[in-house]
Amino acid sequence: MTVPADPALVLLHGWGMHPGVWAALSAALAPGGAHYAIALPGHGGRRFAPSTGDALEAWAADCLAQAPPRAVWLGWSLGGLVALAAARLAPARVAALVLITATPRFVQAADWPRAMAAGTLRGFYGALQADPAGTLERFLALQVRGSEAARTTLRQLRQGLAMAPAPDPAALAAGLALLAERDLRPVLPGLGVPSLWLFGARDVLVPAGVAADLAVLAPTASCHSIAGAGHAPLLSHPAVVAARIAAFLGQGGAAATAAPVSSGPACP
Repeated sequence: MTVPADPALVLLHGWGMHPGVWAALSAALAPGGAHYAIALPGHGGRRFAPSTGDALEAWAADCLAQAPPRAVWLGWSLGGLVALAAARLAPARVAALVLITATPRFVQAADWPRAMAAGTLRGFYGALQADPAGTLERFLALQVRGSEAARTTLRQLRQGLAMAPAPDPAALAAGLALLAERDLRPVLPGLGVPSLWLFGARDVLVPAGVAADLAVLAPTASCHSIAGAGHAPLLSHPAVVAARIAAFLGQGGAAATAAPVSSGPACP
């Protein structure tokens, strides 16, 4: 894996959130390259302009325009989908991918059972029209369900939302559409970018069992399940996530020794 020493990191948050969610993980990572926490379109006070073409490519191009020439891209949940799209659009600019509770397809299909039920996302989309704030709150609750640190993580997510302007409802709807409709499984075999996939062992949105599917789709990927974590291990287990990232990038220092790594096996 050709990754520069002390690489720059591009950090892409999840649906409805903002760049502030990366604070705990950024602090846990070993000091080195600059961190570029980028707000997705319509999030964190950014203006949202609906795309007239491929929405996912438009979101990825928007993030590429704000990113350094070459970096390791970290994407959480929806941010992982955008990071994958950026690697497909500009592979020379993406040194490696770190995908946290992300998946190439978020909804179930006949050949993809380890995913969210399509009806769950449809329910969020319908509720979003009438009550954006309440819909976000329900989504936060799903993200922490099952986590051993559910109450603490939910409090962190709520505090994070309160610290930034509310996301544009149109951007929230567009993000849900990306989660519901996009399937990047065909992209993985030819992606050619080293990747680390981190799952929460108790995640109810992106089951950790996706690692078994990735072993077929992306056999060179490194996959790990973080014990006790739900959908937001960057908040509930930042030291463990940082240690996994440091090991993947071949770095030593504080992040590599911050905490014992509690996880499942790599992709078989």
